[in-house]
Amino acid sequence: MSSLERIQDLGQLELMMISLPERVGSPLSINNLREDLQVSHKTASSWLAVLERLYAIFRLSSIGSPQIRAVKKEQKHYHYDWSLITDDGPRFENLVASHLLKWVHHQQDTKGLDWNLRYFRDKDGREVDFVVTDRESPFLLVECKWNDGDLDRNLKYLKAKFPEAEAWQISAVGEKDYVSPEGIRVAPGLKLLQNLI
Repeated sequence: MSSLERIQDLGQLELMMISLPERVGSPLSINNLREDLQVSHKTASSWLAVLERLYAIFRLSSIGSPQIRAVKKEQKHYHYDWSLITDDGPRFENLVASHLLKWVHHQQDTKGLDWNLRYFRDKDGREVDFVVTDRESPFLLVECKWNDGDLDRNLKYLKAKFPEAEAWQISAVGEKDYVSPEGIRVAPGLKLLQNLI
C-alpha cells in the first residue's frame, strides 16, 4: 500500500469520525456508512473497531429475547466525549449512556457481576434507549427525553414484558417527578444519575 493510499484512508477515517456524532441514538447502519464514505463493508467495520479500541466510541447491542421479538444485529453507538454531539437530545442520551456504562463496568470490576448495558429494539420498531441486564435478564430500563412529556409507550410495553425491572423515564430539563400506575419513575435525569457511581 502506498503512502498516498494511507493518507486517503486517514482522510476517510476522519470523515467517518466527523459523521458519527449525528448518528448517535439511532441504530448504526454500516451499509449507510460505507456508502457515504465509498469504502467496503469490511473497511467500515474495521474502522469502527479501531475507534472502539481507541476509546473514541462504544457500541451497544439490543437485548435478544424471543418473547419480545428483538432485533439482535443492529447496534447503537455513543461517544466517550459526549460534547462532540451538537443536538441537545442526542447529547443528553449520550451523557446518560456514558454514566450507565461506567456504573456497569464498576459493578463488573468490583463485584464480578455479569451486568451489561444494552438497548431494546424489536421488529415492530419499538425502542427503549437503555436496558441494564444481569445474566442477560433486564433489571433496569431507561428512556431519555429532553423535556417533560407523555409517558413513552415503548417503555410501558417493555415494562409490561419485564414487570420486575425498575423503569425510569428521565428528562434533561423537565421538572415532573412521579411514579406512573405502571410503576415507571418519571423524573429529572439527575434523580437517576446521582445514584450511579
